[in-house]
Amino acid sequence: MASVAIKIIRLYQKGISPYLPSTCRYEPTCSQYSIEAIKTFGTFKGFFLTVKRLLRCNPLGGKGYDPIPK
Repeated sequence: MASVAIKIIRLYQKGISPYLPSTCRYEPTCSQYSIEAIKTFGTFKGFFLTVKRLLRCNPLGGKGYDPIPK
């Protein structure tokens, strides 16, 4: 299941993201963060961490370096 989720994210990175304006507030980008979270914690916890990250991705949520938790 994790490999399917990562393939979908990679598809987004290569097929959709290049055509959108660059508005990333965090490093790594949310899609790369998601891949790292899924690889480290598995599909379900990785997805949960990704949703939390996406909710923080707004003008009031901060910016800068935000790695996956250890």
